[in-house]
Amino acid sequence: MADLTTPVSSKDHIQGADDASITLVEYGDFQCPDCGVAYPVVKKLQKHFGSRMRFVFRNFPLEMHEYAEVAAESAEFAATKGKFWEMHDAIFEHQRQLSEDMLTHTAENLGLDGKALQGAWGADALEQRVQDDVESGDSSGVHGTPTFFINGTLWDSSYDYESLVEGIEQAAGSK
Repeated sequence: MADLTTPVSSKDHIQGADDASITLVEYGDFQCPDCGVAYPVVKKLQKHFGSRMRFVFRNFPLEMHEYAEVAAESAEFAATKGKFWEMHDAIFEHQRQLSEDMLTHTAENLGLDGKALQGAWGADALEQRVQDDVESGDSSGVHGTPTFFINGTLWDSSYDYESLVEGIEQAAGSK
């Protein structure tokens, strides 16, 4: 089993309490169809485990996906305005329409400046933030998306709801 080499920190995008007994980290690609399938699974897990679980999303855009990098940078742009999770959710909920226009409209719907977003694509700070996530994934043995870590250990089984519940419960010592 591989371990998460870059510990969760305040630099991460986190939902849930720092003292939660379960930490689920996902390395994801906003254009990856499998990440799109995993998105509602994670939402269901968050509901099921409640305050016992915190969720961390790290960008891992794959080169084969035309809009993955710009989507990750768009989410990071939204993060600078305190709206990472709103952008994250909107992208996954409209993944089939993913394009630069869709990202611009999504940003505007969230009250962000669409032109500023477009101007920020390719900016060093946003690219570096995404690259930092990719490098942390590379060093942890991430090869594709979605890749999950439960309490710092690579989850190398199915990412369907039932399998993840079982893995999380085992990691938390609930079984």
